[in-house]
Amino acid sequence: MPNFSERLKALRKERRLYQRELAELLAISVRGYQCYETGEHEPGVKKLIALADYYNVSIDYLVGRTDAPDFQPVRTEE
Repeated sequence: MPNFSERLKALRKERRLYQRELAELLAISVRGYQCYETGEHEPGVKKLIALADYYNVSIDYLVGRTDAPDFQPVRTEE
């Protein structure tokens, strides 16, 4: 199963995005984003949630705990 950095890079490439675009989304430097893709650093919870939301995948998928990218939002009863 791919790890976080491999999965992150694959998602970006599938969508033909630049690292700069993701860095802007996360409000970090391009170098900071590159460190995520190379595995030098890992994002905090807020950035991880932002990436999962952006790609519409689960956090488990992003971090390599599952190969099923499906995101099932939690529905609360009102």
